[in-house]
Amino acid sequence: MLNKSHGNMYPWVSHTWNVIKGKCPHDCSYCYMKRYPQPELHFDGKELKTDLGEGNTIFVGSSCDMWADAINGCWISTILDHCWAYPDNNYLFQSKNPSRFPMFEHWKEIRHFILGTTIETNRTYSHEVYKAPYRRDRYLAMTSIKSPKIVSIEPIMDFDNDILVQWISDIEPTFVSIGADSGRNGLPEPSPDKVVALIEALKGITEVKIKDNLSRLLAKD
Repeated sequence: MLNKSHGNMYPWVSHTWNVIKGKCPHDCSYCYMKRYPQPELHFDGKELKTDLGEGNTIFVGSSCDMWADAINGCWISTILDHCWAYPDNNYLFQSKNPSRFPMFEHWKEIRHFILGTTIETNRTYSHEVYKAPYRRDRYLAMTSIKSPKIVSIEPIMDFDNDILVQWISDIEPTFVSIGADSGRNGLPEPSPDKVVALIEALKGITEVKIKDNLSRLLAKD
């Protein structure tokens, strides 16, 4: 089913489409999908009957990272083939495992697409428990990708400004999206001054899209 985008989704995304469903292998602590009961990971073949239409901007795999190492490669190829059959859309593929993007040539056959990753911070916090690749690995993978790409700094966590800005500069994204932790998961968050300084520095590199939920951090005393 092609779903209208809503809630805290990117405002420039019109729809989401999810064929791979269930518990995401990355198991990030702040994932919004944990609010809902999650079945075991599975490929929903009924979704391949979905008419993706035309003129849409579709986030493919918004509820479960379809590029995680645990995902069957045939599943990914089948999904990309279906997207290719609807060439008059824009497609977003975003993953915390961007090193897997180049393994699938299918996305190069899609006329309008962008590849993204999430880099919440340059730091690794000792209390964090997740199964996604380390953020430095995501950064290095994205620097080697020459296709249109974006970076999501959401939920933004406390960071080292010089390092994070350099990472974004090296990646050369079309734009950066910055947002806060809408779920209030107790993450280590930066001060308003640090967020403002980061935004200003990134504006010298690329376009910066600020999500509405960032206002909570900017309003802190």
